[in-house]
Amino acid sequence: MSQPLRIPASEHGINPRDIDKQARSILQALNKAGYEAYLVGGGVRDLLLGLHPKDFDIATSATPEQVKQVLPSTRIIGRRFRLAHVHFGRHYYEVATFRAPHDKSDKGQTGNDGRIIHDNVYGTIEEDAVRRDFTINALFYDLNSAEVIDFTGGVKDLKARQLRMIGDPVVRYREDPVRMIRAIRFSVKLGLDIEPATNEPIHHLSSLLGNIAPARLFDESLKLFHSGKAWAMLEKLREYGLFSALFPLAEKSLQNDEDGNFTQLVKFSLANTDKRIKAGKPVTPAFLFAVLLWKKVKDGTSMYHELGNPALQSVHLAASDAFAEQVKTISVPRRFSNMTREIWVMQGRFQFKNHRRVLGFLENRRFRAAYDFMCLRARAGELPETECEWWTLIQEVDEQEKLAMCQAATPHKKGNRNSRRRKHH
Repeated sequence: MSQPLRIPASEHGINPRDIDKQARSILQALNKAGYEAYLVGGGVRDLLLGLHPKDFDIATSATPEQVKQVLPSTRIIGRRFRLAHVHFGRHYYEVATFRAPHDKSDKGQTGNDGRIIHDNVYGTIEEDAVRRDFTINALFYDLNSAEVIDFTGGVKDLKARQLRMIGDPVVRYREDPVRMIRAIRFSVKLGLDIEPATNEPIHHLSSLLGNIAPARLFDESLKLFHSGKAWAMLEKLREYGLFSALFPLAEKSLQNDEDGNFTQLVKFSLANTDKRIKAGKPVTPAFLFAVLLWKKVKDGTSMYHELGNPALQSVHLAASDAFAEQVKTISVPRRFSNMTREIWVMQGRFQFKNHRRVLGFLENRRFRAAYDFMCLRARAGELPETECEWWTLIQEVDEQEKLAMCQAATPHKKGNRNSRRRKHH
């Protein structure tokens, strides 16, 4: 391999003070113990782009066990890819040992389909660089010299706003099909063009995602849709045929959306998610799944109700069907699927405007999420806008006005009780 490009601080412009203080302390401790250690990957990339990285990953010549000797707060995780997580309270930093090309040992196995099974063959910084996925993610920052070290032309690609795979793209996608999703995510999030040789195979290899553990795809889906550019991500994933591999039910719903309401619901909800993320507000995966699976649940609820099941049971049956199908591709942790189910079940409660029921509903811990969902449905044309307006207003008025609103919405018909009593007798 030719000598790496070493870019001095005067040219790359990264200020060491923009690197997280605790990440710096890890680098310094490993260097002091005699190991090579560099900031690597997305942290370096984002600093070069003038962004504020969320993660500061570290690559080192130290093995996970050696990292733990230097930094006792380390936990060693993983089997397929062993890593050191250095903990500072609840927060941790990922420290990976330099990897080398796979050998035939049990530490570096690939399956018959070319997918990596074990990835624990340690190597040098040069070997580590060429084993990373994209050139823009194979950049190292040396805290001691303040240089950016570039083995693969990543700086040049970053300047050209280009995403390029290191090595043969087909082989690299087969090694780890999640790289296709990452290509879309980096392209959309960073505004990069996918270089032709890197781009072309994605259209034909989407089925490989079926080999990936559903739990891993849950994490990857959150990175896509909680990126701040969720609708653009969805459109790009659909363009490449990857969305149907992740959310097959949602893809069918979008294709069969005759009145356009579901498409609008997804569009408005993803825009709302982007808005919350930009404002620093929390978002929950439960809401994402509530939206993407809604048409399947709504249609299933109607079917079960027509078969004679009670309204509430119909929703639960339809929800179970939707999740049973979805978890084949993306698993949904129970704490989120339970909340998603509650959002769906509560949609039926908005029709009841009896004062006692309304007050109880407003106190429900899931009311706000269910209300947000109902208002998005109204905005998408699935419900009258007046529904959202009524429930918005009743949260703002005092107790006397709440009572008046409920009485106006559910007028009491005189004589009903007496007539029922006479009829009974």
